[in-house]
Amino acid sequence: MPDVDPEWHSRGYIPHWEAGETPQVICFRLADSLPVALVEQLLADISQWPENQAAIERRKRLETMLDGGRGAAYLVRPEIGTIVETALLFFDGTRYRLHAWCIMPNHVHVLLTPLHEHKLSSLVHSWKSFTAHRINQALNRTGPVWFKEYFDRKIRNEQRFEAARFYTEQNPVKARLCRSAEDWPFSSARHGLA
Repeated sequence: MPDVDPEWHSRGYIPHWEAGETPQVICFRLADSLPVALVEQLLADISQWPENQAAIERRKRLETMLDGGRGAAYLVRPEIGTIVETALLFFDGTRYRLHAWCIMPNHVHVLLTPLHEHKLSSLVHSWKSFTAHRINQALNRTGPVWFKEYFDRKIRNEQRFEAARFYTEQNPVKARLCRSAEDWPFSSARHGLA
């Protein structure tokens, strides 16, 4: 895996890592998927924990909440899932190499490697911008579709790569939405693309 000088940036909430042609895992979610008051309540008791322990627990709790399918969860609708799936697949092989992906009812997991100096932030922005417009049209609605931030993490070795791929494709099974990853309609496991 290439050794590059990363570019860190933040919009005030989550730091993001631009690591060039390095595999990264991304999660982005619908705007209403995690109500602020509920998140604050869920995380209040870990605010005094050491930061490394709190970060691990925070991520685990937020993932559990997301898997609960809160909010409108309209990504599970076939016409909406297809919009997101089409956007993810469109530049595979030109702007990025898509390794694994899964569209959950209220969030999306992607494991990819950006190509040819395409920045991760630009890739995520293009997916969210394109799909927000199309989703609003399909649902005859206006307003924000996606939460403004996203989570990303650099994949440091083959073991973590395989763990990220497995987690991405097994997320619907873990959330008890299906029995096997191949049964979930919007994922690389279903389409044999990983």
